Amino acid sequence: MTDLASRLEGVVGSKGIRRDGEVDLLDPGWHPDNLRARLLVAPASTEEVAEVVRIVAEAGASLVPQGGRTGLVGGARTREDEVVLSTHRLDRILRLDPIERVAVVEAGVTLEALQRAAAEHGLEPGIDLAARGTATIGGMVSTNAGGILAFRNGVMRHRVLGLEAILPDGSRLGDLTRIVKNTTGYDVKQLLIGAEGTLGCVTRIAVRLDPTPRARVTALYGLPSTAAALDLLRRAFGDGRLDLRAAEVMWAEFARATAAANGIADPAIDLSHPVHLLLEAGGAEEAPLQAAFEDLYTGHLEEGLEVGGVIAHSERQRDDIWRLREDTGAIYRLYPAAPSYDVSVPATEIEDWLARFAEDLEGHDPGLGFYAFGHLGDGNLHVILKRAGPLAEAEEAAIDDLVYRDLGRLGGAFSAEHGIGSKRRAAFAVHADPGKAAMVRLLKASLDPDGVMNPGKIV
Repeated sequence: MTDLASRLEGVVGSKGIRRDGEVDLLDPGWHPDNLRARLLVAPASTEEVAEVVRIVAEAGASLVPQGGRTGLVGGARTREDEVVLSTHRLDRILRLDPIERVAVVEAGVTLEALQRAAAEHGLEPGIDLAARGTATIGGMVSTNAGGILAFRNGVMRHRVLGLEAILPDGSRLGDLTRIVKNTTGYDVKQLLIGAEGTLGCVTRIAVRLDPTPRARVTALYGLPSTAAALDLLRRAFGDGRLDLRAAEVMWAEFARATAAANGIADPAIDLSHPVHLLLEAGGAEEAPLQAAFEDLYTGHLEEGLEVGGVIAHSERQRDDIWRLREDTGAIYRLYPAAPSYDVSVPATEIEDWLARFAEDLEGHDPGLGFYAFGHLGDGNLHVILKRAGPLAEAEEAAIDDLVYRDLGRLGGAFSAEHGIGSKRRAAFAVHADPGKAAMVRLLKASLDPDGVMNPGKIV
């Protein structure tokens, strides 16, 4: 590795390389093995990335691309003999055009940095998630990130107009178009989106932007059931006054746990109900949005449903409501390294799926409960078990089966927005469609026959 490190330093300079103990000084992010590698290289341009990939490939070593290290499925885990390719020096916004409503950014630009730059022009990237301060655009492309706005704007692959990437042999894929209509053959950039760095390293991205609403209003409803929450959401979608920007659901135990962790004791935020639905809408003025949210509340009351609700009347109250949903770290502080799942369930199946899973989990282990929350607008549910530490292999396989076994039949997915990485490889082998799995293996073998890029992930 000494000779390899010297060759790489010749490309990126002393500021772009870390060895051994210098690597340990960095924050590993969500998984301690993210920085097990003893060599980290940080190119500052596409040309440097290409040269780094060529040198590593010639040396018979492997590269693990890393952005903000916010991934939750071990997609950035490394071994000691691997090389980390960090994008943190690729941090420039190269173009932001308010007429085109397009931004061209390097892979290491964080979502929050792009949001702030776009906001100066009354625009936004149309995607948002809790890790916005550290998650990079390149990482979000590589994991096909979803988040809060996915139900209305799609996931990351729907926000990307074009991209540039360096492939495992060091060659450049240049598809950095800034337009929507493009029928020039296969849309090969889609192979890189969601590939988790296994087919190449994304270096630059063209992201479509949307206008930011002048006003926004946030409401939190307490409801008697999942069915009631879905019905309220249906009504909200049908109300012409509301342009919904968030539809987040929390079942009672999750909301109460995050409220306690954040010291949220606002009497207006009533968490006594079984299900809580966070809605946010945008528009030209606040008044019509508030009126629409009030009508949703009174409509449920008139039908005799037990319903509670609060419309945020200050930025602090809005922040409190959002902390209920976004501080998932509060659960992991209660149960460090708790096993978790990220699934998609069609809306009409959510209530039955949760009831079935709760019954099956109790049959498996009566003392093992779970927290549930997620994005109700697109059926993406997050489940965290009430247990600290990883599961034994046999128990993990048994619980995986409880979580995943019906999803394909129901039209859902066993990984919604977190990806496969190393954590979900076993689930991919068992629960992915065999034809799809075979094509994934074929693509990997064709584009990266020597296993240069992020080995041991997905397949």
